[in-house]
Amino acid sequence: MCRNIRTLFNFDPPASDDEVRDAAVQFVRKLSGFTRPSQANEAAFARAVDEVAASARRLLDGLVTNAPQRDRETERERARARAQARFGARA
Repeated sequence: MCRNIRTLFNFDPPASDDEVRDAAVQFVRKLSGFTRPSQANEAAFARAVDEVAASARRLLDGLVTNAPQRDRETERERARARAQARFGARA
């Protein structure tokens, strides 16, 4: 469920609000155990997503580093190489 949560800090370009929100949704799904909440829990679920997204945005905006910014495409290629080494070539 949480495999879609990715590191969002120190990338060029910076993480978008959509990326932060997507990570928040995955986090709330994991905590709640719901992929989609029932109508009775929908308001609490949405509120939690909003709060986690806002908190994550504040965190990302407040972090500092001296490391050079990472490139998203380079990181994708590294992840593909790790997956291929771990699972082998796709058929």
